[in-house]
Amino acid sequence: MDYMYGPGRHHLFVPGPVNIPEPVIRAMNRNNEDYRSPAIPALTKTLLEDVKKIFKTTSGTPFLFPTTGTGAWESALTNTLSPGDRIVSFLIGQFSLLWIDQQKRLNFNVDVVESEWGQGANLQVLASKLSQDENHSIKAICIVHNETATGVTNDISAVRTLLDHYKHPALLLVDGVSSICALDFRMDEWGVDVALTGSQKALSLPTGLGIVCASPKALEATKTSKSLKVFFDWNDYLKFYKLGTYWPYTPSIQLLYGLRAALDLIFEEGLENIIARHARLGKATRLAVEAWGLKNCTQKEEWISNTVTAVMVPPHIDGSEIVRRAWQRYNLSLGLGLNKIAGKVFRIGHLGNVNELQLLGCLAGVEMILKDVGYPIVMGSGVAAASTYLQNHIPLIPSRI
Repeated sequence: MDYMYGPGRHHLFVPGPVNIPEPVIRAMNRNNEDYRSPAIPALTKTLLEDVKKIFKTTSGTPFLFPTTGTGAWESALTNTLSPGDRIVSFLIGQFSLLWIDQQKRLNFNVDVVESEWGQGANLQVLASKLSQDENHSIKAICIVHNETATGVTNDISAVRTLLDHYKHPALLLVDGVSSICALDFRMDEWGVDVALTGSQKALSLPTGLGIVCASPKALEATKTSKSLKVFFDWNDYLKFYKLGTYWPYTPSIQLLYGLRAALDLIFEEGLENIIARHARLGKATRLAVEAWGLKNCTQKEEWISNTVTAVMVPPHIDGSEIVRRAWQRYNLSLGLGLNKIAGKVFRIGHLGNVNELQLLGCLAGVEMILKDVGYPIVMGSGVAAASTYLQNHIPLIPSRI
């Protein structure tokens, strides 16, 4: 029973946590097991092999931490860097802000490159810093691939191009929490040294797994890292990898089975098909926003996100009231505006195991809410724009051809 019951199915359209597929729920509906039995290491081995595929890496080493994306951040930093190391980190929204706060609290020397919220990372500033850093004092570049607060996607391949152009050895650490397995992400091709994601986003699992993937260069960096780490120590994991038991402490058995089911669904649909589906959902949402006469928080086409759309509201309307009304009247969850853009936007998440008809239901709900709060919307305008586009672009379901 829901803590606060509403009839019918709840429509979850925040950019994480997302809808959990029924096969994943069923896979997790099981009793505890002895993780030292042969079954759990055998399961874990397949998970580690298959997780590499969603990062698009053959050389990376994955780690499955019982944590959130915040823990995955800490793991990436403390295993590769030492206190006092200089980091260049991009501040473009709430989640990059929180990662920067963590970097400072872990006593790194954080060189913050700030952009207006709604803009992407300023790579011209990065180019300038790299060109002037002849002594290679910069030890890492930290960047959020997809800033969930503003709906901005950064060009990670362009960051790698700059590092290579200036022959700079800095590590490239990427938060892919709301991008990996939904947007195009190529760890090996883009030379990413540490990539990370969380189970509650595109993997469509409950919160509780922080998934980190480290390049050979990142693993080599652990040998000189002097940061204090215990729970997130990669070397503890690597010892148990060699033993074939994999776990230095008790894992969440249910989440491991859920991850197995989630990966099976991903491979059945096909990763490229999933990326294309998110592109359709993102485009349809943006067409609806345009039809409503509203603007996207993302300021340039090159930065648009296919997993979340932050919708700007007129000054006389409180975006938070739209979110409240959605939940109270329509059993619909939308994302709040955060920090600097609190009340100025509401966010539509189109991320994870969600299809086009589900999205259209969400957009219809948003139209009613906009009418409720006094916005002069033409009812059906956004749904018509989105559905017209989708009807022309939805492919046949591969498994049903």
